[in-house]
Amino acid sequence: MKKLESSLKNMVLVLTGITIICVGLLAAMNEVTKEPIAAANAKALSDAVNSVVPGFDNNPIQEMKIQDVDGVSYKIYPAMKGSEYIGAAVESTVMGFGGDLTILVGFNKDGQINDYSLLNHAETPGLGAKADTWFKSGAKGDITGKSPKDGPLTVSKDGGQIDAITASTITSRAFLKAVNAAYAAFSGQTVDGATGATQQATSQVIVSSDTVKGAAN
Repeated sequence: MKKLESSLKNMVLVLTGITIICVGLLAAMNEVTKEPIAAANAKALSDAVNSVVPGFDNNPIQEMKIQDVDGVSYKIYPAMKGSEYIGAAVESTVMGFGGDLTILVGFNKDGQINDYSLLNHAETPGLGAKADTWFKSGAKGDITGKSPKDGPLTVSKDGGQIDAITASTITSRAFLKAVNAAYAAFSGQTVDGATGATQQATSQVIVSSDTVKGAAN
């Protein structure tokens, strides 16, 4: 067999062939892993909803609603126990210190915070990343049992009652803004873009027990 000449044309042909093979392999791998990844993500979301609004016996993910507040869409997962509306989990995303910060906040039917789950973030490890547990029940910045309906949740540095994560005030502000926005979506209010403070809208679109019952039927 005649040896290929070491030329620019031959190198381009070889590199093109390698690229085509690699793209094909990546496409095949993506197809193989697509369903397992989707299933894993669905389970993670289901587990998160279950942790922030426990006690439901419906399928909140299948009954998910989209709530628009000031041009931003929020996913709301209504929780039912029998025919009783017991609350909802609300997915909220804001810009944190390192990038998008997405949380799932669970509210009882009266609007008090049950718990939350940090779904996605790009905060600094050991600092802003502590938002995963900092605001949990019993922790220093505990927000459970509180409700933004009594006023937006803010850090103590801004005159609020929530202790910010040590050396991570920006992340803490972003986190609480996401919580306030989640409550606004839950209750059908408007949101102040700067602080996350909520104001009663003139036309409410609230996830009420009647709305959820209709979805469940």
